Amino acid sequence: MTKTELSLFIRNQAAQLGFDACVFAQAEPLPEHDQINLRNWLKEGSHAEMSYMERNLDKRLDPHLLVEGCRTVVSVALNYSPSVLQLPTAPKVARFAYGLDYHALIRGKLNQLMDKIKEQGIPVMGRAFSDSAPILERYWAWKGGLGWIGKNQNLLLPGRGSYFLLGELLLDLELDYGKPMESRCGSCNKCIEACPTKAIDGTCLDGRKCLSYLTIEKKGPFSVTESKLVSNNEWIFGCDICQEACPWNRFASTTTVTEFQPTEHFLELDETKFRKLNPASFQAYFSGTCLERTGLEGLQRNLAVKH
Repeated sequence: MTKTELSLFIRNQAAQLGFDACVFAQAEPLPEHDQINLRNWLKEGSHAEMSYMERNLDKRLDPHLLVEGCRTVVSVALNYSPSVLQLPTAPKVARFAYGLDYHALIRGKLNQLMDKIKEQGIPVMGRAFSDSAPILERYWAWKGGLGWIGKNQNLLLPGRGSYFLLGELLLDLELDYGKPMESRCGSCNKCIEACPTKAIDGTCLDGRKCLSYLTIEKKGPFSVTESKLVSNNEWIFGCDICQEACPWNRFASTTTVTEFQPTEHFLELDETKFRKLNPASFQAYFSGTCLERTGLEGLQRNLAVKH
């Protein structure tokens, strides 16, 4: 099988596994200016308390240190946009968290993809990731030609928007590599204007102000400033404001992945029911979902600051 035939085979198999897109980028260290930008972002403290962004920085900057011998970063995208949204009166949860946790689902599909390659008699070594390792997912997806990184720092797929989860397969195979896509945001600043906490400036995101960080990643009690940022908005887990404001998401379609669809119980949760959650009911509603990351205590903290 030639390199081109193998590349086409992998794309076709990825599509059969349910992925909406699949691209390839040559594994190599990040360019110096990108390394400098990331180091400066960390130095300024824009990652807030997400200390894992600092750990294994060398691996984040060079995939060869993450998977020895890798030659290609395979990037895949999976649509997560649910077909039904929450009640208008409910405290808001980001759409990616409506259904089951995506991490194991995407990694499982990527491991199946590697098995498909091996079934062709092709010796291959690699590892699958989905938001689970020091790897710059959006960068590699952009480099492979999947889309461009918008002003809100989300990856935007042309004609399809940004409601996609990403995954990576680092392989020791050489494939046909895509070309990075130029930004199509133009002069549009709708995401910047829509962000209620001014966490977006068009070139980077300040995690310290981001509602997604504050309601998901932030541990412990809020500071006075953080309480004000969260209390003035309806979101209790994540935030979709910048995506909802993005004109490219007018093209967004809903996912066909059953695991990403909300349950009827979730859709019935209004503010009163959210506030009445206890350990047993939280486990019943959210076991196996991304909301387990914040936990009941974190969710109660987020609700407590609401007016």
